[in-house]
Amino acid sequence: MRIQHLSRSLLFAIACLLAWACGQSPSQHDQVSGFFGRHNTTSGHTNNWAVLVCASRYWFNYRHMANALGMYRTVKRLGIPDSNIILMLADDVACNPRNKFPGSVYAKAGRHLDLYGENIEVDYRGYEVTVENFIRLLTGRVDPSIPRSKRLLTDDRSNIFVYMTGHGGNEFLKFQDSEEISAFDIADAFEQMWQKKRYNEIFFMIDTCQANTMFSKFYSPNILATGSSEIEENSYSHENDNDIGVSVIDSYTHFVLDYMEGINKTSQVSVQDLFSSYDPIKIRSHPGVRSDLFRRPLESTLITDFLGGVSQAEVFPVVEEGAIISFPASAQDPAQDVQMVIPSEPSSHGQERNLTAATSISEQDGRIWDGRWKELRKWTSILIICSLVGWVSFVK
Repeated sequence: MRIQHLSRSLLFAIACLLAWACGQSPSQHDQVSGFFGRHNTTSGHTNNWAVLVCASRYWFNYRHMANALGMYRTVKRLGIPDSNIILMLADDVACNPRNKFPGSVYAKAGRHLDLYGENIEVDYRGYEVTVENFIRLLTGRVDPSIPRSKRLLTDDRSNIFVYMTGHGGNEFLKFQDSEEISAFDIADAFEQMWQKKRYNEIFFMIDTCQANTMFSKFYSPNILATGSSEIEENSYSHENDNDIGVSVIDSYTHFVLDYMEGINKTSQVSVQDLFSSYDPIKIRSHPGVRSDLFRRPLESTLITDFLGGVSQAEVFPVVEEGAIISFPASAQDPAQDVQMVIPSEPSSHGQERNLTAATSISEQDGRIWDGRWKELRKWTSILIICSLVGWVSFVK
């Protein structure tokens, strides 16, 4: 009876060991990475930015202001903070003497939603909206006196949504009826951004006449582009407001924003779904898409990869005291990598600080030892189980 009870206890112990060996519980690093990266896609980005440009001015271009402000409201609603949005706007509509609704901008004749509101942060206003300032913003070649709110502080893990609207033609877009930016200018600016590691992926959208010609000269990688109309084709307004007296929004932007209203921060809607929603009959032009420079399938690229907030974070291993770490050059300071030794003594404030860094050597060593430990644990458990099974059989 005692031997039988002992055998049952040993069998129970064997079962526990087997569960422990086969469970392969994830490490702390895996658990933290899984928590912060549970919404990860194959993009590899860690932050989203939006650059919204209304290249027109004057009252009769009311609709272009509404286009940019409507897109501004959408990216904010989907989670991009104002600190990551650069809005370039003439801003001469809301307080225009001809505006029957002072301090307000509407994109629909019913005037149910005020796009101007109280939470608008215009970064480049009036005559600051120039081709030079736009190119300097993209490439990061701004004057040292420019505040952070007017800088595009991106890096090689940033996804950028660039939206432009105004009057244009074959491979050009007018800026406030005084100058033009060409398709070559934008293409070269994006190439400088790529060389300086200022972006991970770019989603370029433009609403103007002959819009698709504006991305025909792009040659840098990881750029997805879409426009409102083909070459020799106009981009039309959607509707007029009799009280305001002018057109209040363009057709292409209207239907894009209308589609976006069905999307929230956690939506799994892809950019292909957006492109498939284009209806040339309703839009009254033929929107185009260019994806040959983009490395990911459009079906698996979420709209929120560009227009939404980012919830995932990079998780770095903790560096032991006395270890040497190296910080890679940033996009803003393309200097050589910087090495740093973590001090083993407390700081002058009497507090020890745990610094984290991404060192390829320590990360690889950690993974190697983690794999070896799992392998050793597995075979040790198998050996113990076999020994106990043999002993129980001998006792019986």
